[in-house]
Amino acid sequence: MSNSNHNSGEGIYITTAIAVDKDKNSPHAVRWAVDNQLKKNASVFLVHVQTHVSHPTDDVSKDGRAPTEAEMQQIFLPYRGFCARKGIRGTEIVVTDTDVTNALVDFVVRNSISTLVVGGSNRSALTRAFRNPDVPTCLGKIAPDFCSVHAVSKGGRVQNIKTATRAARPPTSSKPLSQSGYSSDSSSFSQSSWKSGSEKTSFDKSSSDGSSYTNKSNDFNMMHPLDRHSGSKSPFPPSEEIENEMKRLKQELKQTMEMYNSAYNESMTAKQKVREIDEWKSTETRMIAQKKRSEEDALVLMEMEKRKCRAAMEAAQKAHRLAELETQKRITAERLAAYEAEEMKKAMDALTRSGVRYRTYTIEEIEEATNRFSESAKIGEGGYGPVFKGYLDHTAVAIKVLKPDIAQGKEQFQKEIEVLSCMRHPNMVLLLGACPEYGCLVYEYMENGSLEDRLFRKHNTPPISWRTRFKIAAEIATALLFLHQSKPEPLVHRDLKPANILLDRNYVSKISDVGLARMVPPSVADSVTQYHMTAAAGTFCYIDPEYQQTGMLGTKSDLYSLGVMLLQLITGKPPMGITGQVSSAIEKGDISQVLDPSVPDWPVKEATAFANLCLQCCELRRKDRPDLAKVILPELDRLREFACSDDEY
Repeated sequence: MSNSNHNSGEGIYITTAIAVDKDKNSPHAVRWAVDNQLKKNASVFLVHVQTHVSHPTDDVSKDGRAPTEAEMQQIFLPYRGFCARKGIRGTEIVVTDTDVTNALVDFVVRNSISTLVVGGSNRSALTRAFRNPDVPTCLGKIAPDFCSVHAVSKGGRVQNIKTATRAARPPTSSKPLSQSGYSSDSSSFSQSSWKSGSEKTSFDKSSSDGSSYTNKSNDFNMMHPLDRHSGSKSPFPPSEEIENEMKRLKQELKQTMEMYNSAYNESMTAKQKVREIDEWKSTETRMIAQKKRSEEDALVLMEMEKRKCRAAMEAAQKAHRLAELETQKRITAERLAAYEAEEMKKAMDALTRSGVRYRTYTIEEIEEATNRFSESAKIGEGGYGPVFKGYLDHTAVAIKVLKPDIAQGKEQFQKEIEVLSCMRHPNMVLLLGACPEYGCLVYEYMENGSLEDRLFRKHNTPPISWRTRFKIAAEIATALLFLHQSKPEPLVHRDLKPANILLDRNYVSKISDVGLARMVPPSVADSVTQYHMTAAAGTFCYIDPEYQQTGMLGTKSDLYSLGVMLLQLITGKPPMGITGQVSSAIEKGDISQVLDPSVPDWPVKEATAFANLCLQCCELRRKDRPDLAKVILPELDRLREFACSDDEY
C-alpha cells in the first residue's frame, strides 16, 4: 500500500487522489482506496470534475443554472462521513472543465499524484489517456508515467489501468495545495475549488518561498468558496468578512448552548418529577401491600385462635376420658396386685415343694472372678446393669450386676431367678447361680455374644450365613413356645429382641433376660389370651401395638416382637420401619433388595416365604397373627430342614 502523505517544507504533500461523482461506482472506489491504499490519519484528495454543458446533467440543476454550494456539498457528503469514521483526512477539490479525463490528467500532473483511483465507468477514457504516455492530451500534456491508476467497479473488482514507472516528484511549490479538510475527531470542513476557463490565460500560484507554475493551455485558479460566490478576484476572503462570520458562528453557538442548557434543565426537572412520582407510587404500593399483609395476618391469627379453642375443648374431653380410664385401671391394678401376690405365694410354695434351688455365691467370689469388676473384664452393658466375664469353679461365666438405682430392678432380679432356676431348655440361657445380697446373676458364658452384635458385625466379625439364620429362627420359636406352654401358668417374655438372644461358640441361640416375663392365668391363655396390665413394658419398636395401647397382655404379644426380630435376622436392618420396607419389596416382586447384602447366596423363594410369615406375625391386631405352635413353628422347622439338607451346608 502506498503512503498517501509526504512532508514537504512546511505542509503536507498529498500523493493519493480519488475521483468521485454521483455514479454508482464512486463509493466502491472510495471504500477500496481507504481499505487498500491509505493508512490511518493519512490525507487524500477527493476530486470532482464539473463540466460545462448546455443540457441538464448530474452537475447542472434541473433549471439550467450552475449547482449551488449546497448542491455541490451533497456530492462529497457520503464520502466525508466514511473517511471520518476511518480516521482519514480528506481534502475536497472541485475542478471545472469541459473534459473529465483531461481535467484529471492535468490535476495529476500539476500535483504530482502518484496514485489515482476512479470508478469503473471512467475506465475506458482513462485507459486511452494513461496507457499511451507518448500521446499528448488535448491540453498538450503528456500522460504521466509516475502515476498508478486503478479503476474500481461494483463488488470491489479492481483493474490496474496503469502502473507507475518512476517515482513522482513533489510539486514546485513547497506550500501544499490545501491543508483544509476533515478528520474523524473534527467537525470542521473547508473546500478548495479549481476552475478552468475556455480561454488561454496564465495563472501563477505563489507559495511561501516564491515558486510558481503556469498552465499553458488553461488557467487554474484556487479560490475560496466565499470568493467564488461573491465574484471577488482575491484568493482569500477579507478579514472583516471572516470576523463577521466568526461572530455569527459564535452567536449561533451561544444560542445553541442556551437551548441545550434549557432543554437539559427541563429534562432533569422532568426526570426529578418522574422519580418523585415513582417514589410516591412505590410508597403507595408498599402501604397497600402492608395493609394486605396485616389483613392476612389477622385472618391467620383468627384461624389459629379457632384451632386453639377446638384443641382446648378436645383436650378437656380427652382429660375427662383419661380420668375415667385411670379410675378403671386403678381398680384393675388393685385386683391384679392381689391376684399376683396370691399367685406368687403359690409359685414359691410349689418351688419349695419341688426342692429346686440355685447356687449362692458370695460377693468375694464374684469380685475375685471379675478382678474386682475390672473394665477389662466387662463384656457388655444391659438396661439393668453391666455384664462381666469371669471364672467360677474353673468355668467361664457371665456375671450380670444389677444397678442399685434401677427402679423395679429388685423385682425383675427376683423374677429372673424364679423363672430360670426352675426351667431347663436347650434354647434358654442357663442360670448357674446368684448373689442375692448384691444383685449378681451368674449365667453360662456365650462365646459369640448377642444376636444383635453379630447381625451388625460388631468388631468386624464375619456375617452369619442364611442357613444358620434359618436355624436360629427355629430355635427361638421353639424356646418361646416352651415359655408359653410352661406349667402351672404360661409365661409371656415381653422383651424379645436381638440383644436378648445369645449365641454360643456353635451359634446355638438361647433366650435370656426374662426379668420382664409375666405369668398369664390359664383361663385366659388359650384363644382369648388377654390379661390386663397397668403399664406396657418392653423395648420401643418391638412392643405389641395392641398391648401398648390397651394394656391387654397375651401370649400373642410375644409374636409381634418375634416377627420384627426375624425380619432383622434376614435383612440386617434396624427395626424402625422395617415392616414397611419388606412389604414394599414383596409387592414389587424383588425381595433381594432388602435381604442382608453381606450374604451373597440367599434362596429367594424360601426367603420370600420367611418374610411373609414374619409380616403375618407383625399384624397390628393379635387375632390376625398366626398360631405359634400350629403355623409359625412348623414353617420355621421346614426352612431349617431345607437349610440343613442343602449340599453346601
